[in-house]
Amino acid sequence: MKFTNEPLKRTPVVIQMDADGVETGPIPTDRTGVAHFDLPPGSGKVLVSGVERYHGRLEGEIPVALWSVTESANESTGAPGEFPAGSNAYPGMTTCPVEVEGRTILTDSEGYLVNPADWSEAFAKVQAAREGLTLTGEHWEVIRFLRKHYAEHGHQASVRDMIKHFRKLWDAERGSNRYLHTLFPVGGPQKQGNRLAGLLRTKGEH
Repeated sequence: MKFTNEPLKRTPVVIQMDADGVETGPIPTDRTGVAHFDLPPGSGKVLVSGVERYHGRLEGEIPVALWSVTESANESTGAPGEFPAGSNAYPGMTTCPVEVEGRTILTDSEGYLVNPADWSEAFAKVQAAREGLTLTGEHWEVIRFLRKHYAEHGHQASVRDMIKHFRKLWDAERGSNRYLHTLFPVGGPQKQGNRLAGLLRTKGEH
């Protein structure tokens, strides 16, 4: 197969927002390979010809590299990088089976995945429901940030990291510690957020 740097013209692009799952488009790319959407910033997906090519913050210009005809360069399982591997088990752990799309996966008694590789969007939704939480676009933006931070730095984001990031992304009020704890009322963003993002417990939590 021959690859070129020429823009893809008249290619259908669809935007799907995390908050409600509503799709906008398809909108074909122009002669420069750009598709224009007039939507407020938020968390969501970019689908090109029906294939997911990006999932994260939708704001401004988003370059999408079509490195594979059949696979996404940034699948819903998270941003590229190294994620927790192996078992999250600890001595005396009580496990709890959770049904996710017909598959049984294990969490500990608080909802942390025993095997972080079992994470998926579906797990985040199921676990959130178990904790009485309905995920909105803001929740997904935090979850994506937590997974991306781990991939890039090899450790969980601190609350200070989150505040710094979301004050720039949103505003001072919504990027505050108080607001982030409002979003994640069961343990705050560093505990409940990490659980829903499929990350390991922070050090000293056992």
